[in-house]
Amino acid sequence: MEALTPFYEVNEALVAMGAEKLNLCMQCGMCAGSCPWRIVDGPFNIRRLIRMAQLGVEGYESDDILYGCTTCNKCVLKCPRGVTIIDIVRAMRAMIAETGAIPGVLRTATGSVHSNGNPWSEPRDKRTAWIKEMDVPLFEEGTEYLLYVCCTSAYDARGQQIARAMVKVLTAAGISFGIIGEEENCCGESVRKIGDEELFMTTAEKNIKLFSGKGVKKIIATSPHCYYTLTKEYPELGGEFEVVHYTQLLAGLLEEGKLAFSKPLNKKVTYHDPCYLGRHNEIYDEPRALIAAATGGNLVEMDRIRHESLCCGAGGGRLWMETKPEWRFSDLRIEEACKTGATILATACPYCISMLEDSRKTVNKEDAIEIKDIVELIAEAL
Repeated sequence: MEALTPFYEVNEALVAMGAEKLNLCMQCGMCAGSCPWRIVDGPFNIRRLIRMAQLGVEGYESDDILYGCTTCNKCVLKCPRGVTIIDIVRAMRAMIAETGAIPGVLRTATGSVHSNGNPWSEPRDKRTAWIKEMDVPLFEEGTEYLLYVCCTSAYDARGQQIARAMVKVLTAAGISFGIIGEEENCCGESVRKIGDEELFMTTAEKNIKLFSGKGVKKIIATSPHCYYTLTKEYPELGGEFEVVHYTQLLAGLLEEGKLAFSKPLNKKVTYHDPCYLGRHNEIYDEPRALIAAATGGNLVEMDRIRHESLCCGAGGGRLWMETKPEWRFSDLRIEEACKTGATILATACPYCISMLEDSRKTVNKEDAIEIKDIVELIAEAL
């Protein structure tokens, strides 16, 4: 019996850390069969990882095994036992994080969130650098919406174009909005998926205190990752805000006739469903309605769409990790997009934009297709 003690200790510890449904898994293999890693024949196998967790077996800590999961949620939707697989992965990573053994590149990202409020190793006072010469209002008493700009759109050069397009569109639509600015912190979604539970809690609590103190009631999220954590995790910590992803807000305005396009783009556009907008939050129709309106009906679909969409590979902290060329899901996505005959691949997530932009160069398709956020299409069509 003594030899089994480690098994019970590890198993019980994981369950206590959030993997409540770990032992419901019957090893049917539906998770591994639906995982995007299967398509690229990579080293990550979610079925094997869960079994190792059930048995309390160590040796799963490598970058491409424990930290291979992109948390795309496809396996969760396929599981016949309702096992919350992402919670199991998060619990395993949390256990490793407590020992300080998370991959170095992820320690850099979480360390930057701790010291700078963002994962990009940029100083806090550069959080509003994306504004440049734009007239962006500050959130104050009487402002309806807080525009919560994702860290990627605040600091990444490509992402900043999305933030600026967002301001242009919201202003044109007559939306009452404002930003808080340098006091804002990362939402913490990726921090939690990486496994640093303590940092997630302190970061989320800082934001909740900040938003509440400013009188924020409604929030526009520019990123599906922010939207996910603000709607599904902040309420557990007392952060009760009315949150919309920008595609929901703009699609509503379109339906009400309050958003019109004077010069629809005469280009074929295909759409990539972000995991955290689609599979995690069931937001499929609003982005498509916006693209169709902005292009005069020139939306063409790829083979894998909606809940079957192929993950870009950035979730779960993988945005900050290096992935071998032969394992990059986003490379495959670029090829799929080109097959539709579209000249623009649109999406609605700054993580996806980053991955798809890199892959467009990797597979030598820079002249074949552009990568655009939906809000950038709308800004052009206004």
